[in-house]
Amino acid sequence: MMEVKLSFPGDNPPLSVIATAKLAGIPISVDSSLASGSLPTFLISSSDNELKLRGTSLNTLLRCLGRVASIPNLYGQDAFESCQIDEWLEYAPTFSIGSEFENACSYVDGILLKRTFLVGFSLSIADIAIWSGLAGSGQRWESLRKSKKYQNLVRWFNSIFAEYNTVLNEVTGTYVVKRGLGKPVPAKMKEKEQQGSNNGDANEKGRASSKATAEVDLPDAEIGNVRLRFAPEPSGYLHIGHSKAALMNQYFAQRYQGQLIVRFDDTNPAKESNEFVENLLKDIETLGIKYDTVTYTSDYFPQLMEMAENLIRNGKAYVDDTPREQMQKERMDGIESKCRNNSPEKNMELWKEMIAGSERGLMCCLRGKLDMQDPNKSLRDPVYYRCNPLPHHRIGSKYKLYPTYDFACPFVDAKEGITHALRSSEYHDRNAQYHRIQEDMGVKKVHIYEFSRLNLVYTLLSKRKLLWFVQNGKVDGWDDPRFPTVQGIVRRGLKVDALIQFILEQGASKNLNLMEWDKLWTINKKIIDPVCPRHTAVIEEKRVLVTLADGPEKPFVRIIPRHKKYEGAGQKSTTYTKRIWIDYADAASISENEEITLMDWGNAIIKEIRKDQDGIVTELMGVLHIEGSVKTTKLKLTWLPETSELVNLSLMEFDYLITKKKLDEGEDFLDALNPCTKREIAAVGDSNIRNLKRGEIVQLERKGYYRCDVPFIRPSKPVVLFAIPDGRQQK
Repeated sequence: MMEVKLSFPGDNPPLSVIATAKLAGIPISVDSSLASGSLPTFLISSSDNELKLRGTSLNTLLRCLGRVASIPNLYGQDAFESCQIDEWLEYAPTFSIGSEFENACSYVDGILLKRTFLVGFSLSIADIAIWSGLAGSGQRWESLRKSKKYQNLVRWFNSIFAEYNTVLNEVTGTYVVKRGLGKPVPAKMKEKEQQGSNNGDANEKGRASSKATAEVDLPDAEIGNVRLRFAPEPSGYLHIGHSKAALMNQYFAQRYQGQLIVRFDDTNPAKESNEFVENLLKDIETLGIKYDTVTYTSDYFPQLMEMAENLIRNGKAYVDDTPREQMQKERMDGIESKCRNNSPEKNMELWKEMIAGSERGLMCCLRGKLDMQDPNKSLRDPVYYRCNPLPHHRIGSKYKLYPTYDFACPFVDAKEGITHALRSSEYHDRNAQYHRIQEDMGVKKVHIYEFSRLNLVYTLLSKRKLLWFVQNGKVDGWDDPRFPTVQGIVRRGLKVDALIQFILEQGASKNLNLMEWDKLWTINKKIIDPVCPRHTAVIEEKRVLVTLADGPEKPFVRIIPRHKKYEGAGQKSTTYTKRIWIDYADAASISENEEITLMDWGNAIIKEIRKDQDGIVTELMGVLHIEGSVKTTKLKLTWLPETSELVNLSLMEFDYLITKKKLDEGEDFLDALNPCTKREIAAVGDSNIRNLKRGEIVQLERKGYYRCDVPFIRPSKPVVLFAIPDGRQQK
């Protein structure tokens, strides 16, 4: 049985430790008699094995309590989550720095925008540490909690207080009551108290749902009554920007136990194809998006045409034959079209010409009759329908005209019972248009929830611009590792878990941010490094042979782990020979009589360095010094045996497609093209590499992480490995 003795000054109680011990059911005795300013001390003893642990680091104590607690995953469910928790434990003291308190609140509020807990999906000591930092600040936090300034933080704080009310009330009542900590009142509970209720069952339902309602971020959302849609246009592959929208829709659908529809916004036959539909579904599956059904805007073409005709008859839409450039100028200047006041009969006559795709009809479009003087130019009579004689990828040549996104989206959202439409904030000015069109249609209003578009440095996310690279042979396809598509970045070596974590960390903020790729690749490294196998490669160019005079006369083989700290990576065979290969760069850095370490073998002393007439190192001569200490050598070198079993490699490195972090407004991306975006390096690798499968990720020791794109087929065809950025190598 573990017992904890804790001593601390009465004016600075370690709330996080006390609360964790009580939540974990671990006996704790406290002594609050230490002098003010003294460091808290603890002593942990175990009657089972007479273990004693003493110290002043409260984080050490918290980790210990988290490991032995009866509450599952209190210190994380794996090493990765434990590392995240450690970061929060180090951050928690920020709340005790007066000048930093509100900055800390703002930071954690942003993190909690899309999270119920700080780490993982259950309570951890990270939550307890941050919660205690807030509670311990007394009246300062209480004042903020009553305001609407940090709604995500308040929701999270109240949720934890409600769930563990008995213990936390005891702790705060004993140690913080004099500082004015109040009791949390969930929003729904306030409503119940204001409205009053005599129905016992209704009160029970209110209590049961109050915890879930505390997590609501969507306006007027009800648990079980939320219906969302992810609506990509099938004119390209899913890219990292779309991924944010898809994952956010799934997040909210799951939070509110609602439904998620995947709808293809297929209203432009000039850009769309079945290839894109199939690959979008593939990408959605890759992201782990769970949806209820797949629909198509084209399913609603008959109803959309019927709605358009109703609007024409009711004087809310008109057919316009103004040339496109003139129309655009008139909209900018607020000038009404000459066709705006045509009669419904005249408009229906021209509408039929559009349906027929006649020469007259092809000159026309259908516009909504909204407000040409509105300061919001999206309301200046937007286009609802355009003629397009091209066949549609699903329904062939049935139609000669197609609805615009602005017209179709509000209609189909309402028809499919969408409760909340998630849109990036770049469409903010069009929100008023969306709701005005729904109003004119007489359909149910759909809530719009905005989030910021995900923008990354040196990256183009416009499908039109990405298509240019494909069509002009600048890349090998939509899954090219230089592309920001899901297939491209996964082929480059990004784990989907890293992408999901990166996007969820951005939250549903409306602030436009230009993100660095480094952060994404750093997250990826933390995921792959603990598990990916280690292998060895030597660059082909000018590789240098080392002859070990006392090396083995006959080669011998040892079986060693592919990853010294992860058994699941399996084993590999390493051959030891009298002559070995090393990289030229390593050979050039060695001095005569220098002792070096040959990794996975031992030390050696280089006795002689041979060079050609140009001073290029061509061969090294040395002797083994196996008993030498690794700690005394400056150079720890990778090497390969001189055998015929080595595997030819092609190491591929990639760079950004453009040379500017961000293109200026109106700047042509063609002026910023990177002339060199791919580099191929020939190398040889250890014989075990012939067993790699496509998609497998490895670390070539001292060179970096790689994903196998083309596995071993035959000796004359190299294994192709794609270099994976690790967050430090961005150019």
